[in-house]
This record gives sequence, structure tokens and C-alpha cells, in this order.
Amino acid sequence: MDLIKYVQDQYITKKEFPEFKAGDTITVYYEIKEGQKTRTQFFKGTVIQLRGTGATKTFTIRKMSGDVGVERVFPINMPALQKIEVERRGKVRRSRIYYFRDLKGKKARIKDAAYKKK
Repeated sequence: MDLIKYVQDQYITKKEFPEFKAGDTITVYYEIKEGQKTRTQFFKGTVIQLRGTGATKTFTIRKMSGDVGVERVFPINMPALQKIEVERRGKVRRSRIYYFRDLKGKKARIKDAAYKKK
């Protein structure tokens, strides 16, 4: 395990992203290749969970598209990730808020946590 961690620390490039946790509303900007062209697309939603450590860390974001809930899992070291913006900090008691999937309408609101935006 120490050898794997050493290789990940030495050879995998790390990008600097802001700290976020479950309950936060974030916007993720990532590149999409369409033939020869590349364009930037964004995905804005609430963080459901953070999983893993180091280079294998992933996070799941959920947004509502009309009446349909859409979830997307992003690896933190995905080369296509350009930037992450934290829109709002949420106050939740759990680190994985799977119960959020069953909530609709006004029940699906998360309280804001006080923080300083840099």
C-alpha cells in the first residue's frame, strides 16, 4: 500500500480545487470532445457524497432536470476537469446524504452554513 501511495504522490498531477463537502452546491466545469472540437460544459448541483482518498477520490453531484433527478460521479483527478466553484455551503449532519434522493420540492432544500467566500 505504501508503494501505491508513493507512486500516486510522485507521478499523478494534482489540481488545486476548493474544499467542499456533502450538502454544498457546486458548479463543475469540464471539457467535452466532439470530433476535433473541444468545449466546456458545466454541471451544477448538490454534492451527495465524497468517496475515496488521494488520487482515487470521487464525488457525486445531484441536480434536478425538470422532474427527473440526474446524478453524476466525477473523479477528482479527471484530466477533463477544469475548475470547481462552490456556490453555497450547506449544513447537513451526514457525510453521505442519500436521503436527499427521495425529497421533492421544498423538502429538498438544505440550510445554508455561514462561511467566508474568498
